[in-house]
Amino acid sequence: MRDPYEVLGVPRSANAAAIKSAYRKLAKKHHPDSNKGDPKAAERFSEINSANEIIGDEDKRKQFDRGEIDAEGKPRFQGFPGGGGPRGRAGPGGFESYTFRSGGAGGPGGGGAFEDILNSMFGGGMRGARPGAGGGAQFEFDTGGIGLDLDVNVAMSVSLEEAVKGGEKRVRLPTGKELNVKIPAGVTEGQQIRLRGQGESAQGHAPGDLLITISIAPHPFFKVEGSDLRIDLPVTLYEAVLGAKVRVPTLGNAVELSVPKNTSSGRTFRLKGKGLPKSGGTGDLLVTIRIMLPDGNDAELEALMEKWRDQHPYNPRSGLG
Repeated sequence: MRDPYEVLGVPRSANAAAIKSAYRKLAKKHHPDSNKGDPKAAERFSEINSANEIIGDEDKRKQFDRGEIDAEGKPRFQGFPGGGGPRGRAGPGGFESYTFRSGGAGGPGGGGAFEDILNSMFGGGMRGARPGAGGGAQFEFDTGGIGLDLDVNVAMSVSLEEAVKGGEKRVRLPTGKELNVKIPAGVTEGQQIRLRGQGESAQGHAPGDLLITISIAPHPFFKVEGSDLRIDLPVTLYEAVLGAKVRVPTLGNAVELSVPKNTSSGRTFRLKGKGLPKSGGTGDLLVTIRIMLPDGNDAELEALMEKWRDQHPYNPRSGLG
């Protein structure tokens, strides 16, 4: 994967807020649901999520900046412990070649001690030393001791209702294989679902896992704020002035809200327990009143407002200076 800073388009000096803002903008722009005609949208979205997992996490970001992990979050090889490691020199094509020097077994800097170092590094994957040309020692490594990354990462977009109630969706893997995936109730943005043994396979190795990163698609009515939901509720001018009982949609059944007389546009009401599930309870639904005038010109309404203006003048902006 590319450098996560490059993927999110932020400098290495960016603070956490700048990284979070850049991630949200890119995730919204490249969300698969917003780019249904683009077959590569899911791939870009997955790359953006992976980059955010690295530099959006304080600990992982420090590890990446120190060179301890790569852009995929995998540990980097940090070299040999101590000062007696292999000596490198530039070889053909600019690659480094290493010569393992060993003396007699058990002697200073001997093959026995160096073999112990290699065994500790490669988890016992070194078969040992055997005589080589010129009386030196050649070391053989058992590649079966070095793990292969056979995990597969894909992105999946779910609706807000699916995230809350759970459900089942079909996901298509890069190989073309399709699977039905059970979405647990209460899944959150950025959460991963792991399906054991559904990744890639290689002879002599256990199959990898399928890692599905969840994103929640924008909802036509609700905005998510942690465990709370927000909704703008349109009301008529006469409902705001005279008061009314109006229906408010929720993620479950609609409820009735009593709008008091003389309610101004922008006033917000809190409906307890109508938000998203959270630890120990449920969030709230915040309902903001928006007064909507009828479409087109209404001469009778205009005449009424002119008469009312002349008889009851007031300035709601007087406090602004």
